[in-house]
Amino acid sequence: MKGKLTKKIIGSTERPRLSVFRSLGHIYAQVIDDDKGRTLASASTLGLKKAGKRIKNNIEAAKRVGEEIAKLSIAAGIKKVVFDRSGYVYHGKIAALAQAARSGGLEF
Repeated sequence: MKGKLTKKIIGSTERPRLSVFRSLGHIYAQVIDDDKGRTLASASTLGLKKAGKRIKNNIEAAKRVGEEIAKLSIAAGIKKVVFDRSGYVYHGKIAALAQAARSGGLEF
């Protein structure tokens, strides 16, 4: 079931949706083509390791996830996305992820 905000934000083939999810332990980002119902790229703190240790769920981790999703998206040929913050306030980790994705080359 989608929330009020997600109903308005729809990704297409030209501009897929960059969706963000936060849990207590991790942060996740996916680039989704809603027309085809496919995930084109994904990154999370689960896939990022720092010297063999799990990285903490903080702003620095969100920046790393943003950089990673930008790198994977550009490798897949995606430069423009629609940002779906999933109802989270654009502050802290969400803002850090978005800024890192922008500095990595994504446009939204």
